[in-house]
Amino acid sequence: MTSALPRHPRFVSLEGGEGAGKTTAINAIQTCLQRHGHEVLLTREPGGTPLAERIRALVLTPDAEIAAEPLSAEAELLLVFAARAQHVRQVILPALQRGAYVISDRFTDSSYAYQGGGRGLDVTWIAELERRAVGLLPGLTLLLDVDIAVGRARASGRDAGPDRIEAERDDFFGRVRAAFQQRAAADPQRFALIDAGQPQPQVAADVVACVERWLAQGAVA
Repeated sequence: MTSALPRHPRFVSLEGGEGAGKTTAINAIQTCLQRHGHEVLLTREPGGTPLAERIRALVLTPDAEIAAEPLSAEAELLLVFAARAQHVRQVILPALQRGAYVISDRFTDSSYAYQGGGRGLDVTWIAELERRAVGLLPGLTLLLDVDIAVGRARASGRDAGPDRIEAERDDFFGRVRAAFQQRAAADPQRFALIDAGQPQPQVAADVVACVERWLAQGAVA
């Protein structure tokens, strides 16, 4: 995979399906970067700004709880990109410009996986939205890959009930996982694939090892 979009060397994204353990990984990355003396900003998608968080609620609240009007796949995609455009301009770019490191729980790869792979929307449309509304890529993307049954079992143990995406069927998540794997295979310079089916301490250790290698290679200024 080639892309004309710039890859920012202080921008890290975490991707993966439901129950992949991104929170544990993000905390491990933050600790690693802070140990090297860097300012670190943690953020998430959809969300990251007050307006984007309101859009997040529209996207994730189960349809039955908000209105008798299911959200279409196309509307879902556009809402996610509206939130992302706001997030990039209000939070991510200002932090990068002042020299901070940004770690985002999900970024545009999730749109290719969930709305492209899962919903079956045209990825060329997603790419055009990415080019026009986002304009950058992470310098490093860690993909936490886990078996669907394992991830869903983990997610079901959370206190809150399933959101609109989490309530999807296994075949949906199978397409999401396949799309993530395809993107990782096509862009090995940016992606690091992590076996998230391991115990959390080992996942965290593998994540930190990837970040340390990345730092040692001089990818992060």
